[in-house]
Amino acid sequence: MTHDIHIIGGGLAGSEAAWQLAEAGWQVRLSEMRGGGSMTPAHQTDGLAELVCSNSFRSDDAERNAVGLLHQEMRDLNSIIIATGDAHKVPAGSALAVDRDGFSQAVTAALQAHPNINIVRERIDTIPESGMTIIATGPLTADSLAGSIARATGKDQLAFFDAIAPIVHFESIDMDVAWKQSRWDKGSDVGDGADYINCPLDKEQYRAFVQGLLDGEKTEFREWENVPYFEGCMPIEVMAERGIDTLRHGPMKPVGLDNPHDRTPEYPQGRWPYAAVQLRQDNASGTLWNMVGFQTKLKYGAQVALFRTIPGLENAEFARLGGLHRNTFIKSPELLDTTLRLKAQPHVRFAGQITGCEGYVESAAIGLLAGRFAAAELAGALMAPPPPETALGALLAHITGGAEAATYQPMNVNFGLFPPIEGRSKKADRKLLYTARAREALREWLAA
Repeated sequence: MTHDIHIIGGGLAGSEAAWQLAEAGWQVRLSEMRGGGSMTPAHQTDGLAELVCSNSFRSDDAERNAVGLLHQEMRDLNSIIIATGDAHKVPAGSALAVDRDGFSQAVTAALQAHPNINIVRERIDTIPESGMTIIATGPLTADSLAGSIARATGKDQLAFFDAIAPIVHFESIDMDVAWKQSRWDKGSDVGDGADYINCPLDKEQYRAFVQGLLDGEKTEFREWENVPYFEGCMPIEVMAERGIDTLRHGPMKPVGLDNPHDRTPEYPQGRWPYAAVQLRQDNASGTLWNMVGFQTKLKYGAQVALFRTIPGLENAEFARLGGLHRNTFIKSPELLDTTLRLKAQPHVRFAGQITGCEGYVESAAIGLLAGRFAAAELAGALMAPPPPETALGALLAHITGGAEAATYQPMNVNFGLFPPIEGRSKKADRKLLYTARAREALREWLAA
């Protein structure tokens, strides 16, 4: 099949861009190195849109949460990533979490079946010299292509560490100690509403656990030791270094969790523990559970020994242990125009996490926009960027000029990226004002 556009990278952004272009009637060549003899340090399969870290797309609340609003805007734009996520969701309270294997398999099958998409298992080592191209190779871009990008941009690539959380087999969790409940009983509409497994720690157990994190043997990358961690995916032991109670106010927060194994006349529903470890369902069958917020750079042996000190996980069997890998991204505010084209080589667009957006949904959203910008250009038209009042527009504006290039760092979508709401209002009301304004702005943009 001849092609109108070449997309390099079959992750979330590349898959979304390919879908948008194919649905618009353009012939797409989608190059993915996994399955063609190459692999990354983080991936496990050759499936398209594989989720390598968490299985959560985060909050699905489109009224009060910026990422939930982004979900809805992508639904309105025929996103294959969000549609497939909806079809493969698992219980996760108000979040949209998915069965990672079913999700990837479904995206792969949909793209393979599309008559306008040709998936080629190959590694691309250099930026194509001509022909419309979208580079969506993600934060684990192969060294050869990363070098080509660095030469084309004339800038040193930036990098930061990213960490992966462990996954536990359900049958190895002691449910006589742990229990299922969503915080404040605010569960999802999938399953029984008790979406998380909770493991309680008393004060002595918690302090011993924190000390174990501090003392545990860790993986070190001295050649990158000056590279920062991304705040949204901080290794748990790095959080522990910030203070004894940091974890109790973060991923091990116990509030809203009533331990049914610790009932008293004063607390008939069960008392809150001093700290708690939560696990979130990772696949549709419920056989695998992800340790929420437990990204780590501990060595494997240290992980097993320490995590088995958590009440309820004494006999835990791990389907995957935590890990650490390097993420790379370009100085997008300086290098890209408002339609994600590389200023020095306008036939090339960038999409996904390599642009410096952070998160599954944000990556797919930038892939969606890159695909639509390219489709318009192929048709000889110009697509105006979405308004900055929308989640899509706010994220795009941050990447392509809203951020300071010299201090540019990966960023999740958040209301701080949106133009401010005029006047004074309560924080909760302000979120509703942001989302109402965004919906109206998106409606007018789509109509135009």
